[in-house]
Amino acid sequence: MNIRLEKPEDYLEVENMVRNSFWNIYRPGAFEHYIVHRLREDESFIQDLAYVIECNGKIIAHINYSKGKLDFENGKSMDVVVLGPIAIDKDYQNMGYGTKLIEFTLNLIDNKDIPFVFVIGDENYYQRFGFESASKYKIHLDGTDKSEECPFFMIKIFNHDMELYEGTFTNPEVFNVDEREVDEFDEKFEYKQKRVIEGQLQM
Repeated sequence: MNIRLEKPEDYLEVENMVRNSFWNIYRPGAFEHYIVHRLREDESFIQDLAYVIECNGKIIAHINYSKGKLDFENGKSMDVVVLGPIAIDKDYQNMGYGTKLIEFTLNLIDNKDIPFVFVIGDENYYQRFGFESASKYKIHLDGTDKSEECPFFMIKIFNHDMELYEGTFTNPEVFNVDEREVDEFDEKFEYKQKRVIEGQLQM
């Protein structure tokens, strides 16, 4: 097993792995691989935190970080780091590779003096890495009800001396994708049937 930075020659293999790992999970089809593709050319992309795990010459895991926006109620704003997408090859899931990749990159972030990182995902999974509800610090995800708890929007604080103020986090614009563009992008990959499955976020 080798954890290393993503290289340009990895791009297509990474996108195919990401596509397969998300296919029909949260919605019919997937668009995470298209986000990964677009993100590399976006100003929000943090290239030196784009890592893969390679096993026996095959890329089995991939993680990205990017810069979102945190707008404070006092009128100030700042760029902040957000984790994701992260993908693990279907044949290697539930083997600890995601944990290894997240812990490795979070350690890099800690050494970069980045004060905190956001993530949107399963709170039961990310709590093990020290993430906690951002609502605790009165930081809310754009488009959600500020009066309600949003457990899947979390923050990991590295610098506890930094004072946080009430504010709203917005993902990079590159995360907003057009389904027609995704379908067009998918033509470069092997055909996979979209299926509506019970439990998907988008039915």
